[in-house]
Amino acid sequence: MSTASRLPQILGRMTSKLPVTVDATVRRLAVLSLIGQTVLVVTGGAVRLTASGLGCPTWPRCTDVSLVNTPEMGIHGFIEFGNRLLTFALAAIAALMLVYLWNLRKERRDLFLLALGLLASIPAQAVIGGITVLTQLNPWVVGLHFLVSMALVVFATLLVNRAYGRTGRFPAVVLPALPGAARGHRPYVAAATSGGRQTGGGVKPCSRISQFHLNQRMAAAPARTVQISRIRAAPKLTVPKRKASRKASPSAPEGR
Repeated sequence: MSTASRLPQILGRMTSKLPVTVDATVRRLAVLSLIGQTVLVVTGGAVRLTASGLGCPTWPRCTDVSLVNTPEMGIHGFIEFGNRLLTFALAAIAALMLVYLWNLRKERRDLFLLALGLLASIPAQAVIGGITVLTQLNPWVVGLHFLVSMALVVFATLLVNRAYGRTGRFPAVVLPALPGAARGHRPYVAAATSGGRQTGGGVKPCSRISQFHLNQRMAAAPARTVQISRIRAAPKLTVPKRKASRKASPSAPEGR
């Protein structure tokens, strides 16, 4: 049997070992991706603050004859080349994340597309960094380089939140139930949080809101609803009425 005919079997064996649910490994890779993107922003700031943007004066090589920095470049070449090396580490993490999500590409399409977007944007970010060097640190290109880096941090943060079930269509965080005192005011709170109105037939929502987000909003301010219930349950103070006393008018003098 040739290697080409055995390739589907080999791939099938490899994919069968990949996770079919979002497990701890997928979550760790998501966190590593976020940490890597944050470190890349920090090292980029170090390159800017130490004026090491041209520590490697050309791209994709560090010099015309060397792919890496040389001792003659000093600390500036070391900082700039170290920032470039992070690109390969981030690409490896994104590729590994994409592989681990292969069996979940249909069930968790959101995670798969986020990982694919991060993997595709890393080479684009490297090219923008190269253009920054080739244009002698043009401020417009430097600004674009920074904005793309911040966008990648946002996408990596969203990937972590989706992997841990904090946002998205697959919430894994179970919020606590409402306090007992607040359950009686649930229609009023629901109307206030969802933009609805209270009518004779119940709460008429003005906009759609899921039960998960409604519970989030209501659990975020339990003290307020409890305070409302205490105010409504407070006993009424009664002030005793004072009886008006009529002063006896002096009797008229008897006529003689």
